[in-house]
Amino acid sequence: MRGAGDHLSIGERVAFYRVRRGLTQAVLANLVGRSEDWLSKIERGEREIRRLDILSELAAALRVPLADLLGQPVLLEDDHEHDDVPAIRDALMAPHRLSSVLFSDDSTERPADVRRVSSLAELAWDSYQQGRVGRTVALLPELIRATQSLEAGGEDEARGAALSARIHHLATTTLTKIGESDLTWISAERSMKAADKSDDPLVLASAARAGTHALLAIGRFDDAIQLGLQARSWLRPRLRSNDPAALSILGMLNLRMATAASRRHDRTMTNELLDAAEGNAQQLGVDANHWHTSFGPTNVMLHRLTAALDLGDISYVIEHGPRVNSSVLPTVRQVAHGIDLAKAHSYAGQDDKAIAALLAAEAKSPALVRHNPGVREIVRDIHRRSPSTGRRGSEIQALAERCRAVQ
Repeated sequence: MRGAGDHLSIGERVAFYRVRRGLTQAVLANLVGRSEDWLSKIERGEREIRRLDILSELAAALRVPLADLLGQPVLLEDDHEHDDVPAIRDALMAPHRLSSVLFSDDSTERPADVRRVSSLAELAWDSYQQGRVGRTVALLPELIRATQSLEAGGEDEARGAALSARIHHLATTTLTKIGESDLTWISAERSMKAADKSDDPLVLASAARAGTHALLAIGRFDDAIQLGLQARSWLRPRLRSNDPAALSILGMLNLRMATAASRRHDRTMTNELLDAAEGNAQQLGVDANHWHTSFGPTNVMLHRLTAALDLGDISYVIEHGPRVNSSVLPTVRQVAHGIDLAKAHSYAGQDDKAIAALLAAEAKSPALVRHNPGVREIVRDIHRRSPSTGRRGSEIQALAERCRAVQ
């Protein structure tokens, strides 16, 4: 079962896959342009890898998905509530999804009630943004099963395709959050194919955002930028002037590309894309949530903090992070902000502040914190250097157990 090795650190996973591939430390280190001593310290836990581009290089050299080095979250069914992650997999990989022609005579397939599916999709999106990921996971199987019927909707085919694109976009975003990176590409591809049939530029541009999510999740940063640039250049001439929804989607494409650029450690491109997003936000003028984007000036600032973390500017995050009032945004963004703050404090050795940030984020959405691989790595590091007794020791021990960071 996935999640069984989540007590391992990133360094221990690197060592495991290196031995499995029959590579010496010297050979693997040479493949990623590092010294044998550097790799030895990584594997022993004496040194951290804070840059995703380096982790991505290691994953490529070891021929494993990036997510395997980051550590998959313990699946939601371990919480004995909303145990539908396997049902999402079944819905995405059902044989009839491979061909609408071969299964056109399937009498068990009833036409979808578009109004009901649309209402459920809105509920699922709202639940996700409120941090109730388990509720979203519970709704997604039925929604995904309805999409093939939606896309074959006769006169309403364009409307059904647009709804299918939004459902698969939500699936991509949710699966990314809970570490199901192997499924994100399937759902993102379905989102974009449905969007192609929607005859709506905003649907297609929004689906492209889902595609960047999937590519980021598997460490394909250059591809995420390429997709974002293509979608942006295609969308711009088709936008209505000052359309808030279009500005929001355009702004989020810029932010997704900025994240990809920061993860490949391209500071110049990161800043250019963040500045472009800030221009979109200023034109929008407010923190809004058109098309469930959460886009506006505050979200741009949060992405600046995330980029600073990726680029190693820890002091910037510690100085500016606490000043940002993320409460104006949906819970999912507030939690992401809290995790970024915790990561920065942990890197700076400010463990008490890191724990406080994680506990505050956990109070808003337990699932988003406990099933986050990055959180598990932070907690494991703090647990390793914390005293076994006293308040900090008991707090971090309890959090580590809830996150499955320790056995």
